[in-house]
Formats: sequence, C-alpha cells, structure tokens
Amino acid sequence: MFKKSLDRNQSNAEKYQARKQKFGTDDVMPLWVADMDIATPSFIMDALKKRLKHPILGYEAMPDSAFEAQITWMKKRHGLELKRDDMFYSPSVLTSLNLTIQAFSEKGDEIIIQPPVYGAFASSIKNNQRSVVDNPLYCDEENHYTFDLEDLERKITQKTKLLLLCSPHNPVGRVWTQEELTQLAQICLKHDIKVVADEIHCDISYKKHTPFASLSKKISEQTITLLSPGKTFNISGLHISTLTIANQEMKKRFTKVYQATALGTGNILAHVAFEHAYLYGETWLDALLQHLQANINKLDDLFKEDSYRIQFQKPEATFLAWLDCKKMHLNETELNDFFIYTKKLGLSIGSSFGKEGRGYMRLNFGITEEEIDRLLLRFD
Repeated sequence: MFKKSLDRNQSNAEKYQARKQKFGTDDVMPLWVADMDIATPSFIMDALKKRLKHPILGYEAMPDSAFEAQITWMKKRHGLELKRDDMFYSPSVLTSLNLTIQAFSEKGDEIIIQPPVYGAFASSIKNNQRSVVDNPLYCDEENHYTFDLEDLERKITQKTKLLLLCSPHNPVGRVWTQEELTQLAQICLKHDIKVVADEIHCDISYKKHTPFASLSKKISEQTITLLSPGKTFNISGLHISTLTIANQEMKKRFTKVYQATALGTGNILAHVAFEHAYLYGETWLDALLQHLQANINKLDDLFKEDSYRIQFQKPEATFLAWLDCKKMHLNETELNDFFIYTKKLGLSIGSSFGKEGRGYMRLNFGITEEEIDRLLLRFD
C-alpha cells in the first residue's frame, strides 16, 4: 500500500511545482510542504468517482452526516465529545485561525504563540494587526520540548486575549500529556485567555493525543478547536475542515464574523471525501501509522550513524522530522545549501518557525518505502 513511488511532477503539486522558486533548482527531492507523497485512500477516490457519475455539480450544503461522521470519529479515536450545533465548516485550519483572531481580539491586542511553531501562527496575528507574544518552548539537551509556564505567566498582560496552541506540535513533534495541557489550561483560565487549539495532526499520533477541549467542561468553554482530515488522509487540496465552539456567547460572537466572510459550505467533492474518510478510514490509518513509524526508525538509524552529527529526536506525532543541525556549525544559508546542493533535498528552514528554529531543518517523511530508501542513499 505504501511501497511504490508516485509521480506528482505533472499534478501541479505545490511541493514539486515550486521547487525552482524556493530552492533555485528543480533537482531536489521536495520534503518541505506538509502533505504526504502517499496515495489518498482508494475508498475515498472510489467515492469521488461515484459522485462524479451524477451529471450536476451545483450548489450543495455540507450534509449533517459529514459532521456526524467526524463527531463519531473524534469520540471513538480521541475521547472528544463534539456537538453538531457547535460546529462550523471552514476551507482550512488557517482560515479558521484568522477568523478566530478577528472574532476574539481587537487590533493591538496580544496573542501568544509557542515557537518554534508553524509560521502562519505569527503571520496571521501580524496580518490582522495584533501583537505576537512569544512564549518559546523549553528545549533540554536531549531535544525534548516542554511548555515554559513561568515565562508564559510573566508575559501575560491585560491586553492578552488568545493563545494559539499547536497540538500535536508542528514542527517539534510533541504530543502534549494531559498533565502538561492541564497546567497550561489553568493559567489560561486564571487570566481569561481563550485557547485556539490547532489539532490538525491529532490522528497522526504515535502516543495518546488529549484534545484540549476534553480536559474539562470549563476548559471546553474557553476553547476553539480546529480539525481537518486533510493531513491524515492526504486530501488537503480539497480544502475542508471544521471549527468547534462550545461556549454559546463565543459562538454568537464568532458567527457575526463568519457570516460576514460568505465562506459558503464547501464543495461537493470535499464533502464526499470528508465523510468517507471518517466513516471508513480507521483500518487505513492504522496501516499508515505503522508505515510512518517504520520511516521514523529508518531515520533514527541513519542519524545515529550520521557523520554530519545531525541529531534526530523521534517525533511523537506528525510525519515531520525536526533535525537539530547545530553541531554542523553552519550558518542558515550554508545549512540550506548543504541539503540542496550536497544532498539534493529540499527541506524547510528552521527559522521559518521562529528564531528558536535556527540551526534546525524540518523534513517531511510522509513518503513511500521506495522514497525513504532513496532518501537514505543520499546520506551515503
């Protein structure tokens, strides 16, 4: 299922089409954009083909059955209780993030992020004329990351309105424990800070994922949960996700912003893929996780023997490896050039996740067995 390479060069895939612009050459194995070079499951493709047999592709509302499929999935897989009336369609988690910033803060307000973290967190805050408050993760000598809660408390002011939580974390690969999340939640409750929980990677987790909103009723009333099957089932190009708000007053406030954007309810094929992913995806996902864990083990073996002294901490979630290259003693340009021209690999530069990412590179290992073996050969 995950063995053979797939040619995406003629498919207009961003990670392939943008190589020249991003790396200065097409001659790199593109391992930067966070989508997998793994085929979308056949049961989703078959459902799309079946829908396309109908001769009309007109307006369609996202069916309740699609939302119910996600509700059932999240309860069974992660113990999170969702209610249909609390859920909104959104074309992407990033769209949801921006709408949430607009709904629950004003220009000039402060919003906390925990770098190194997905770069769109900071850019979304800035683009909406809010102020970024960095609460960097603490990293020990073993490259294990944790929250720095003392730093967080010091930085909160009366203007601090939101905290953007990446859970599981991109790029460092942490699955936050229930204890860690509870400690974070207590601080947010104490200071009346709403938490936007980006949990798009929750299904690609090798440990138990605890949804932030599942911690308690009180916490759920302070949380906006962002979810999508896009990463899990490699259907990000269909642009479909959901946003959940349990607090009724918050929901009213968000609805005003949401309705003003006229997002609609998504496209027909996205609805079909979304629903079928959650209805029939468990067996496929379990197999995918085994494959990705095998890729992790291969990378671990590689970097244990690597003469370049690249350090690799096995991720607890995601298909993204956070490579510590500081012992190579290269500046950022030299490090990027090493991967592009020496190894012919196109990775994400660590500083794109914040200054705390300098000296790191992010590598997407969501690739087939043939491709991971091809990658390993580039380090011979």
